[in-house]
Amino acid sequence: MTVDEMLAAARSRLDRVGPEGARELQERGALIVDIRPEANRAAEGEIPGSVVIERIHLEWRLDPAGSHRLPQVRPELPVVVVCNEGYASSLAAADLQRLGLRATDLDGGFRAWAAAGLPVREGPTPAVP
Repeated sequence: MTVDEMLAAARSRLDRVGPEGARELQERGALIVDIRPEANRAAEGEIPGSVVIERIHLEWRLDPAGSHRLPQVRPELPVVVVCNEGYASSLAAADLQRLGLRATDLDGGFRAWAAAGLPVREGPTPAVP
């Protein structure tokens, strides 16, 4: 299988959202999870209210049954994963679905959010350890 095939398979299971859809979900209580590297967050900013979790820690912090999960994580909590342009986030969101989460990703990533003129805060916020 190629990475393009992996991406297509991941996206076939996701109900991806655009910037406005992600904002609406966030306003209704969804968790926005930023998995971008610190350098990108420092240069471009972050989505206000998002939680920064480096990709290497993602499943451990969001596994609803895990002992290292964030306290607010529950299987019914919608999660929107954000990367730079919406590729790595699709793969990550599909992994989170396998853990039983209602996960999806931001189509176009953080850059689509910023291009839509939605609020951006200065970064980088320290990632959840």
